[in-house]
Amino acid sequence: MRISVSDAKAQLTELVRRAEAGDEIILTRHGQAAARLVAVKRKPLDAAARRRLMEEIAAAGAAKASPGPSAARSQDFLYDEDGLPK
Repeated sequence: MRISVSDAKAQLTELVRRAEAGDEIILTRHGQAAARLVAVKRKPLDAAARRRLMEEIAAAGAAKASPGPSAARSQDFLYDEDGLPK
């Protein structure tokens, strides 16, 4: 199927469904082929591969989580030693 990019904008969900079903969608610009929309073929993961993937994701998340300054006392500069606003 060939469709212009401007027409495809309004039909993207349907075009993706058709691509997933096996249709090849050619997006055109000024009548010339510009891009091809095809389904991504994914192979199913076995249990061991899923576990490794989840461990990698957890490790990446833990590496990004860096303890920053405590928010509990972050506004202390607004108050005097008696706890009243300055």
